[in-house]
Amino acid sequence: MPFLSSACSSLRSYSPSASRISLRFFAASPLRPHMYLRFFNGIARRCAFLCCFLVAESATGVGLVRAFSGKPSATSSASDPSQLKSARKDIEELLRTTFCHPIMIRLGWHDAGTYDKNIKEWPRRGGANGSLRFEGELKHAANAGLVNALALLQPIKDRYPGITYADLFQLASATAVEAAGGPKIRMKYGRKDVTEPEQCPEEGRLPDAGPPSPAGHLRAVFYRMGLDDKEIVALSGAHTLGRARPDRSGWGKAETKYTKDGPGAPGGHSWTVQWLQFDNSYFQDIKERRDKDLLVLPTDAALFEDPSFKVYAERYAEDQDAFFEDYAEAHAKLSNLGAEFDPPQGFSIDGVPNCPEV
Repeated sequence: MPFLSSACSSLRSYSPSASRISLRFFAASPLRPHMYLRFFNGIARRCAFLCCFLVAESATGVGLVRAFSGKPSATSSASDPSQLKSARKDIEELLRTTFCHPIMIRLGWHDAGTYDKNIKEWPRRGGANGSLRFEGELKHAANAGLVNALALLQPIKDRYPGITYADLFQLASATAVEAAGGPKIRMKYGRKDVTEPEQCPEEGRLPDAGPPSPAGHLRAVFYRMGLDDKEIVALSGAHTLGRARPDRSGWGKAETKYTKDGPGAPGGHSWTVQWLQFDNSYFQDIKERRDKDLLVLPTDAALFEDPSFKVYAERYAEDQDAFFEDYAEAHAKLSNLGAEFDPPQGFSIDGVPNCPEV
């Protein structure tokens, strides 16, 4: 995180003449940014909820990115523990300078959230395997804007080639939660990367923001991952961070009194007043529904309308410590979904119980 890096400076130097350039990925070359483009103009309304930032993009508001190719640059097995620790410091600096906490959390969740517990074969079962770096998966409507996160992380990946994309995405996600004031997440590492775009999951595994039956839809998607009602509600609490933008997702206002001045690029519609602070205000604001400048999606409202969800939502609105405890457990579980580890038990860089520290 120590630098805005070449990705940020390149993003700022975008020229409008490049606005119609489409994404290009070359499977034979290392994954690197190589051109400017406007990402998915007019992306469909059907952007993902996945408990984390429907379109809650980086506070930098970067909507223009350079494209990536597909191959991993160095490893497709276990990551180097010392490089993971160094990469975490770089990510912390990146967060301090770009306010990109929301999009980093969303990146990790969307890489892991394609998991299907009914499919045993790796990587066909989906999950945290680094597949989200490939063009085909980035073009899924649910992943609108996530190429911006890759643009920010790629210089870190280049600096530390001994870590996998799967680990980098989850490291960035957990670090962003903690840096925003959230709980410490007991993570393990050693996730293997997929190596070919053909190994990406099919579109449609991530949740929608406004389905006909929000509670039923959330259960169908998250039960498929092996998550329960408590975990659905806890993970939903990460909407305390970030903003939606109607020009990208079709949801929310162009700006509110809480977003018109940034930080980062102004605009968007946040779920909370302090939308870069991880706390339990998301649940409090949904419960009270007093402020029309705060976003409430159908899947958000369902947390206080469904009897089972409401038990946990009420608890988290009253008790931030309970929310933090349950969120940290659910986030760690989500980050491991579908992953294949090398070594098989994974390893810790923070002394996680039952996980060897390397």
